[in-house]
Amino acid sequence: MRTTHKWTLILALAATAVTGCQKDFSNPNDATLDQTLGSPVGLTGVAVGIQKLYANGRAGSIYNLVCANGFSTFELSNRNTGNVDETNLFNGGQFVDGNNAVLANLWANNMKVIFDANNVINNAEKLGDKGYASGLIGYATIFKAMAMGSLAEFWEQVPDSVGIGLQPKFVARSEGYARAIAALNKAQAAIAANPISADFLGRIPGGIDIPNSIQALRARYNGFAGNHAAALAAASAVTLTVRSEMRFDAITPNPIFNVSTATNNVFQVRDSSMGLPVGLQPVAADRRVPFYMSVNTAAAPRWRINGFGAALTTVWPVYLPSEMTLIRAEAFARANDLTNAVAELNKVLTKKAAGDPFGIGADLPAYSGANTQADILTEIYRNRCIELYMQGWKMEDMRRFGRSNAPNVEKNRNFYPYPFRERDNNPNTPADPTF
Repeated sequence: MRTTHKWTLILALAATAVTGCQKDFSNPNDATLDQTLGSPVGLTGVAVGIQKLYANGRAGSIYNLVCANGFSTFELSNRNTGNVDETNLFNGGQFVDGNNAVLANLWANNMKVIFDANNVINNAEKLGDKGYASGLIGYATIFKAMAMGSLAEFWEQVPDSVGIGLQPKFVARSEGYARAIAALNKAQAAIAANPISADFLGRIPGGIDIPNSIQALRARYNGFAGNHAAALAAASAVTLTVRSEMRFDAITPNPIFNVSTATNNVFQVRDSSMGLPVGLQPVAADRRVPFYMSVNTAAAPRWRINGFGAALTTVWPVYLPSEMTLIRAEAFARANDLTNAVAELNKVLTKKAAGDPFGIGADLPAYSGANTQADILTEIYRNRCIELYMQGWKMEDMRRFGRSNAPNVEKNRNFYPYPFRERDNNPNTPADPTF
């Protein structure tokens, strides 16, 4: 699309401008784009860049996903009304418009991730080393699928193509999920045909388990799309003792810590209610509350970010193993297999921190509520909101579990308006939702 990569074009023009009156602007030592995308090492560099782009501070997908979802579903409190875009998301409703920078960054960053991932995937397919190629395809597809999933979660329609200078038409967000799933299925098939080479794994940042991540994302987005049998099969294929995570350091810090936790000037957790209404809030004994938030008795606010935003080098999970357990519980419940649904739910409720790869454990008694499909689904929703707190999926969960669409009851938006940068350059941009 025309606006998705305008900054890339601006930077290219700027690079030309600084050469002044030189007549030969070429550098014979620079690799061309074709050379970069035509070599395994060049493609690996682009692929690693996608991960950095996805986690790139205030402009990246992680921060804007957590921020938008958290303000709209009451997970987060606003720390500074001078941060106009975050404050408007916190206020919700008509305060959120196409000029909102959080939404513009979420849109643009995810579109850029998809564009770069497509370049990696399409060119990796041409490589002779199929084990190296399958690694590139799998790794890039993880970020492509998460980017496509984020767009489908927050906007009613999504662009049907991505490219420089395009004015794409739009398709229903259900098609966005379908395309994410199709990309993941294709990556899974590539890896099954040619296992990822050790050479490739040695050239990318540590932490991400590619085969398990692909299955986990297949489970997530099939669940979001209502394909619960497929979600159950994919979730069952994930090894629950394995962690898959993005790692950070002083050069590339954890974006939630760097923007919000360390500054205490953007957002914080709301409180131990986790933004849930009475009847769904965590009980006092729930050990997931101190995992995700700490208490500061010396200065406001009392409740502070912990969990996956605790420190500069805290990892960010691609998925949580317990997300797979809750996907299985939901799939069984929606098939009216309540015995297996409760059995999966109890694995989450009774889990101790020591039994979880990331140290998350409710350590509560087993489910003792009514044995009806509606009650069990409500308890699954409640545990998704607590177990997956600040992961960014609550808005989609609220729609799927039939939570109130009334403004400011349990959320202050249902879908987002399209960024002005899109509308101003693409006449195909749909009308904005009313709520």
